[in-house]
Amino acid sequence: MLTHPTLDQLHTLGLQGMAKAFIELDRHDDADTLSHAEWLGLLLDREATWRHDKRLSARLRHAKLRHRAVPEDVDYRSPRGLDRRLFDALLKGDWIDAHDNLAICGPTGIGKSWLACAIGHKACRDNRSVLYTRFPRLLDELALARGDGRIASRMKSLANVELLILDDWGLQPLDAQARHDLLEILEDRYGRKSTIVTSQLDVASWHHAIGDATYADAILDRLVHNAHRVELSGESLRRIKSSSPVDAAAKD
Repeated sequence: MLTHPTLDQLHTLGLQGMAKAFIELDRHDDADTLSHAEWLGLLLDREATWRHDKRLSARLRHAKLRHRAVPEDVDYRSPRGLDRRLFDALLKGDWIDAHDNLAICGPTGIGKSWLACAIGHKACRDNRSVLYTRFPRLLDELALARGDGRIASRMKSLANVELLILDDWGLQPLDAQARHDLLEILEDRYGRKSTIVTSQLDVASWHHAIGDATYADAILDRLVHNAHRVELSGESLRRIKSSSPVDAAAKD
């Protein structure tokens, strides 16, 4: 078998998954029992898997998710009011296809950021572009971008990502520039892309947090009226875990 020329051709064509599978099959004693069609099928399956994994890795690197959260690890047992049926529906992503938004609200430590990242991870699996950012940090980055002339390209990138996760919304008052930037981001995305917002404030308090009635009306019109809501309550999961018998024994 012309192993080396075949491998060279596979690498030249960028078929890395097929090349790896070809080496493995060529070394396997049972390979001779496979038909040509079975050989080809195995090679194609491996190439498809390799490309999917490579694409997912790239999506996750770009997303910069704060937590290594995956849907399979979502905790539905903790008493925080998480509706499993609703969250399973959100993980499927039909609301992203519809360009709706999502608000996840609840007290600190309840798992808002983690849940948002789990949805982001699933969106990456579904070959959607995702970007996570803490909202206070985003405002700082936009200020820097405005100073060095990158603001237009930065705003364009925020407009184009399919799922934008704005974490820790409402932690600090918004000044005039922050209100303007937020409105521009939401205006560019409205009806075209989806946004997740996590906040310790309930949605009813957002108008006051924005600090200007005119801007608040415009921002919330683009953010809230088509938003699904996950409203959590209860004790901080961090506090519960730190006080568990296992953790307490580990500290002794």
